[in-house]
Amino acid sequence: MAITVWPGRPHPLGAAWDGFGVNFALFSAHAETVELCLFDASGQHETARVTLPEYTDEVWHGYLPEARPGQLYGYRVHGPYRPEQGHRFNANKLLLDPYARALVGAWRWNDAHYGYRVGAAKDDLSFDRRDNARLVPKCRVVDPAFTWGADRSPRVPWADTVIYEAHVRGLTIQHPALPPAIRGSFAGLASPPMIDYLRGLGVTAVELLPVHAFADDRHLVAAGLHNYWGYNTVGFFAPEPRYLSAGEISEFRSMVARLHEAGIEVILDVVFNHTGEGNHLGPTLCFRGIDNASYYRLVQSDRRFYVDDTGTGNTLDLSHPRVLQLVMDSLRYWAGDMHVDGFRFDLATTLARESHGFDPAGSFLDACRQDPLLSQVKLIAEPWDIGPGGYRLGGFPPGWAEWNDRYRDTVRRFWRGDAGILPDLAARLTGSSDIFEHHGRRPWASINYVTCHDGFTLADLVSYGVKHNQDNRENNRDGTDGNHSANHGVEGPTADPAITAVRRRQQRNFLATLLLSQGVPMLLAGDERGRTQNGNNNAYCQDNAISWLDWSNANPDAAGLTNFTRRLIRLRQDHPVLRRPSFLHGTQRSADGVEDILWLTPQGQAMTSADWRDSQTRCFGLILNGTAGAPMAADGRLLIDDLLLVVVNGGGNSVSFMLPVVPGGAGWIPLIDTAEDDQRLFDRQPMAARFERSAHSICVLALAKGDLGIFIPPQR
Repeated sequence: MAITVWPGRPHPLGAAWDGFGVNFALFSAHAETVELCLFDASGQHETARVTLPEYTDEVWHGYLPEARPGQLYGYRVHGPYRPEQGHRFNANKLLLDPYARALVGAWRWNDAHYGYRVGAAKDDLSFDRRDNARLVPKCRVVDPAFTWGADRSPRVPWADTVIYEAHVRGLTIQHPALPPAIRGSFAGLASPPMIDYLRGLGVTAVELLPVHAFADDRHLVAAGLHNYWGYNTVGFFAPEPRYLSAGEISEFRSMVARLHEAGIEVILDVVFNHTGEGNHLGPTLCFRGIDNASYYRLVQSDRRFYVDDTGTGNTLDLSHPRVLQLVMDSLRYWAGDMHVDGFRFDLATTLARESHGFDPAGSFLDACRQDPLLSQVKLIAEPWDIGPGGYRLGGFPPGWAEWNDRYRDTVRRFWRGDAGILPDLAARLTGSSDIFEHHGRRPWASINYVTCHDGFTLADLVSYGVKHNQDNRENNRDGTDGNHSANHGVEGPTADPAITAVRRRQQRNFLATLLLSQGVPMLLAGDERGRTQNGNNNAYCQDNAISWLDWSNANPDAAGLTNFTRRLIRLRQDHPVLRRPSFLHGTQRSADGVEDILWLTPQGQAMTSADWRDSQTRCFGLILNGTAGAPMAADGRLLIDDLLLVVVNGGGNSVSFMLPVVPGGAGWIPLIDTAEDDQRLFDRQPMAARFERSAHSICVLALAKGDLGIFIPPQR
């Protein structure tokens, strides 16, 4: 079949339909020839092969005036196969376009995917001549046109944000109200039942585990498992085909538009630190066969091997300008063309590494900071990797928020009963100023979480003392042992009513602590329903009921916990003092002389340095003064609020607590009490001056002003 090919242009990279034909452009600094392979609609039969005719600025390019959207394609890249020099070209392998907007088909694992002969002596130094084209997905040319209508980002201020971390498939795959055809897809997430649920819960953003196209690891497939989480990216522009119910990328855009209409932002968990090609013994799927020496960080003393700061076998080299361009182009595509509101960067320390190590003024971080589009979306760092000096909590520059694992560990240890935690807990409750208060950073720099996809769910955190990962088939060696969890007397499920009561209360305590803390709270999807993974704290490979949300209400506690979570989020929304835009240090006062924040002993007195040093202190009060400092919103509204008192008892015994007397106050009205299963008990009557604070509980009270008749607590 004769194909017309013109020189075309070296930009944009990828396959670009301009209304007349398609321009193909592929970066490779070390290739000798690049062939474009065209396939029929089935993706199984190659219909033509075209040598890209031009090479400009290290980009191979050509224009096909007869090509149209829907055309399937892949690349064969010719060049030296010298692993010891960092080059792993093998034109027998059909490669994905790094800029492909859509993929069609699935991976079928076979030794032909490897550039070397598997099992040969010094495996990767050998050369494999088998063709793998029938076994790999094909790239598809797309028409970028989409009618967004009146879609606009909700642009929820950071201080008002409540994040819901979810998995696209796991969230809806078992939802009985959804048609089976859209369960586990972007369309399922955008369905009215799910939109109504998320709005009713009160969250302002969904943070989706990786949705970029990814490959299942071969060893998992051989074991009958899957890379469920998706941290194995092979395409940074293409949505994962398994999440497209009808196979069209417009489904993702429609999902974003519907969530925006409901006032909910979309944040993507993105994995730019490594790819799914693994180490020197991994398959040749894309980057390795296009230009291994450019895309990856290689060991300088022996370029056969990869620098592995990620624990996955390879590390992308963002210090290379074309690799940095790939990442920035991908982010701009998802933020601009796909209307995404933000990104959470997996192992973000890796992205900021230069030749000398992590650099807060590195090229990637600088590029994001100056970019007119990306500097305006939410940027969240997972501030660590496993490389030298990889733990960088608090080390990212202004404009970034960071997952705060110190918050997670401190809160878990406090409610487990560890001694000497109070000073650290106080810092975490107030936005972790000891970590983030520099360079003008605000409390929202701290993404607070107790649980996330990686680790125990909330229900398991209070039900298991150790991990139970046998289903992963790694002899329970995977997953962390540092869970800071407690089973409260029995490992796993129990019918003991006393133990189940404590577990329910502890779940409420964790949720209340999270949503009463300064900073940005992040909930793990399903925690509000008591979701369990049966003690598995590393369910990355469990694409089954272990990971999926159960919507059947089989858990009798699900409805009550969900309602409690709604009440907490509503309480946070109603009280701006719980989400201050600046750190609280007790330096601002209201007209009546009360500080913006005040810590109390059970005697109702201000805590002294001796109280803070007492490692056995388990009960305390925290006053948040909603009138101190007269904080102002961006639109000029004064964020005036009530005087709130949070009373926390982390001990195993009840404590008599003296409520403080405030000038002009008419008593303290309870709003939330984790000691109560039924949160409808409150009758708006003030508490007695001294009351018994139940063991393992949190109570939130508001100061009534003057005549009790004018104080109306928020309705739930």
